[in-house]
Amino acid sequence: MSTLRREPLAEQAAEVLLERIRGGEWEVGQKLPGETTLAPQLGVGRSTIREAIRQLAGSGVLATRQGAGVFVTALDVPEGLDEMLRRADIETVIEARIAIEVEASALAAERRTTADLHEMRRAADARDAQRASIEAHVDADTALHRSIVVAAHNEILTELFDGFAPRNRKAMIGMLQRRGEFGSDSDQLVHSRILDAIAEQDATAAAELTRAHLLDLKASVA
Repeated sequence: MSTLRREPLAEQAAEVLLERIRGGEWEVGQKLPGETTLAPQLGVGRSTIREAIRQLAGSGVLATRQGAGVFVTALDVPEGLDEMLRRADIETVIEARIAIEVEASALAAERRTTADLHEMRRAADARDAQRASIEAHVDADTALHRSIVVAAHNEILTELFDGFAPRNRKAMIGMLQRRGEFGSDSDQLVHSRILDAIAEQDATAAAELTRAHLLDLKASVA
């Protein structure tokens, strides 16, 4: 059986289940094995299987019938829904970024050191220089946002950010590929204003600017 080795686990579990359905392991109308059977087969927890089933149910491949189980309703994701699912994943990623980065910006404004400010400014300059490649731009953007989280001097926030980074990278690259535009002067200015608020130790402004920036990103996905 296929096993999973990288994040995000629920998304990978959904892909593995879909591959097995496409391969004819289960036919339309057939009931899937229970969570206690599927979880060890894929090497994940039951909660991950539940989330994978939820994703496939949202795409029309599976249906959960109360008291009866989970049944196959289609052998593949209907054309057009792939894009919808990618968009939903990007929105989920941005919501998680809001939860982490808004608080981190406020704490960074309260706790940043001179060395922190230097690192944030250096990361901002590096981000500004990356306007040719989407992948390089996203990596530079991530480095800038990470420098802000590090300046919050909260190791748990940093661990959350680092653990979340691979999924964020994938989502942000996908978003910019869909948009076809990135690295504008106005976008760079938004980040400069966040750093200015942190430098001025204005925690309220830093948090509000970060929240507004991420909400604008989320709105652009719709």
